[in-house]
Amino acid sequence: MKSSIRRSIAALAIAASTAMGSIAIPSSPAIAVTFEQQEVNQTEFLAVAAPRTSAGTSHYLVVMRQRSNARPCWGVSGSNPTIVDPLWLNFDFTGICGRSLDSNGYSLRAAGEDLGLQYSLRVVNRGGDLTLVAAPNRPGGQQIEIAKANGTTTGFAKLNLNPGWRFAERSFQGRGTGHIYIATDTPLAQLTTPGTGTPGTGTPGTGTPGTGTPGTGTPGTGTTFRDVAGDTYANEIQRAVNVGFISGFSEDNTFRPRSPLTREQLVSLVLESLDRVPNLNLTIPTQTSSRPYPDVDASRWSAAKIQFARANNIISGYEDGTFRPTQPVTRAEMIAVLSRAAQYGQNLQGRGTQLQSQQPRTFSDTSGHWAAQVISQMSGYCGVASPVNETGTAFSPNSQALRNYAAAATLRMYNCLSGQQPQTQPPQGGTGQQTQPQPTPGGTGQQTQPTPTPGGTRQ
Repeated sequence: MKSSIRRSIAALAIAASTAMGSIAIPSSPAIAVTFEQQEVNQTEFLAVAAPRTSAGTSHYLVVMRQRSNARPCWGVSGSNPTIVDPLWLNFDFTGICGRSLDSNGYSLRAAGEDLGLQYSLRVVNRGGDLTLVAAPNRPGGQQIEIAKANGTTTGFAKLNLNPGWRFAERSFQGRGTGHIYIATDTPLAQLTTPGTGTPGTGTPGTGTPGTGTPGTGTPGTGTTFRDVAGDTYANEIQRAVNVGFISGFSEDNTFRPRSPLTREQLVSLVLESLDRVPNLNLTIPTQTSSRPYPDVDASRWSAAKIQFARANNIISGYEDGTFRPTQPVTRAEMIAVLSRAAQYGQNLQGRGTQLQSQQPRTFSDTSGHWAAQVISQMSGYCGVASPVNETGTAFSPNSQALRNYAAAATLRMYNCLSGQQPQTQPPQGGTGQQTQPQPTPGGTGQQTQPTPTPGGTRQ
């Protein structure tokens, strides 16, 4: 084992000067103005605490990226900590794996501000736990905790990002550079203010926060979140919160607009929006005595809603019989569910299931996709389906649905069912683009996308 680790360390040391798959751009004060941030498929990335020597007494950060499904770049096993097998060291990974080894390949970004000059990303041992921190480059600054391995090892360990943190990519004029950001929507001042802590460290106490679970939202309060200013969907987020089918995170008054939405959260979001449509009589159960799917226990917070949505053909499972409640939902999957929900709601209103679609959009990246037809239809249904960040012609159907667009798209469906036209046209402009993810390979500890179920809903 130690000889294997020693070979791994040697191979990493040889490659330390070049981060594969990244464009090395020297840090400069112009970064905050020149460079932008684009969203990425989180399942393609892995933060690794890599040992500096065969003794494994100290570690540093390596960010891995699975660029293609030609072969897996890493394997994982165990827990507390999760041990990483660096498979990329055993083959020529050019074009298959990306690897960022130092500040030329990764840096910190908070609320759209590039902090690469102010903070260095380091792995430290805190009380027997390998911890990723952003350490200030000037004396007297406060460290920011970003991720933990939940244990220690002399080898390679997976670093689990704390809630509120995610991977993103530096972009220039709309094109990715390969430089990876460890990013958050929380401003730096709040990250370093004593008492506020790292975003997401508080434990919400009311169901599943931000999904519209009863008790998490207060309709009509006009709540303003500190992290949505300047977001493409800021106005629609606010209206959705006022309607009451989605809410923010009470522990830090954030909405986390660019966090991915899970499949069970989407179910809750959609049903809560239907329940608030005027003159639509809907009784949502709060508990169920049986599992709606083998991987959804009857005691799970979302089980009754998933059971209800399944019984009314708003969702269905994967071909292997599972539902995968905590898996991030894709933009295509979300639109398919919103379409079914709109049909269900319209039928309850006595208007049948045929949705009236006017002037559908033509997207540049949906041809041949299983959801192409429903995406096109829903683009003409109050603009429910729209381009990424409301710019260009790409829909990016396989990218993760983020909370900001989920709130906006669900609000548009709600408006159509309520007989309202959107108060404004879908907002223009954007704060970054999502990228089309590559299929994830098997055997890496990541889930692969299954074949769509008949009917093309994959729900």
